[in-house]
Amino acid sequence: MKRTLPFAMALLLATAACGPAELVVTMEVEMPDPNEAGAMATTTLSDLEVQLIPFDRDQVFDSLEQAYAEPEPTIPEDLIEAREAVQAAQQRWRQAETRWNNLRDTLNTLSESMEQYSRGEAAYVAMFREFQELDSQLGGVEREMNQAFEEFNELQRGTIQRSDSMRIERDNWADEAFADIGEVFQAKQRASGLQMAVDTTDAQGIVRIQAAPGQYWIYARYELPYAELYWNVPVTLERGEPTQIVLTRENAQERTSL
Repeated sequence: MKRTLPFAMALLLATAACGPAELVVTMEVEMPDPNEAGAMATTTLSDLEVQLIPFDRDQVFDSLEQAYAEPEPTIPEDLIEAREAVQAAQQRWRQAETRWNNLRDTLNTLSESMEQYSRGEAAYVAMFREFQELDSQLGGVEREMNQAFEEFNELQRGTIQRSDSMRIERDNWADEAFADIGEVFQAKQRASGLQMAVDTTDAQGIVRIQAAPGQYWIYARYELPYAELYWNVPVTLERGEPTQIVLTRENAQERTSL
């Protein structure tokens, strides 16, 4: 009986040593705060696909690109600048819209609160004065919001056709240059002796993946309005304590998207 517990513990440790490794990925990025101009707020990314790949996919794409006869069509600098102007105009419009909504909600709250008092009471008078002051601001903010939307809409119309044409040209090039990508990926995976793993982040922006120990790359993408965040982060998995990785703007590439 004295040997039962040590033997069971040894068996448990041996089983754990032969088991898979665990990777815990947390995805959180800083995004512009819609309620405060120039401020940033950390956002967790839920329901986002994360792939664990046993080879460097970027290296594969780079090799195929170099082997292809024609270079990838580049996005003209003036188109990038025009799209950045559209993005800035949209942000100004959204910020003005947020201020207008906040003012309107505050006015509604004040109006409901004033109904509890008679007009001669001090509390009513104070709230009425605040209501008048905010109400005078509402019209100006609404004009600012409408002007910002018109500016955004005008700038956007000027870039839509060029962006669509450029996207189609680049997609057609990629279809030809990377026609064999599936076969190359399969060969790379077989050579690694490891398997790919795919899962999605939960409501807290966390995903847990179990895989055989080895060298991998964590691949994920997150679409922004005018760009994307792209991750291809190397990681070595070992048995034992879970490997913790946080995907942020700092370890992502921000790529222009059309």
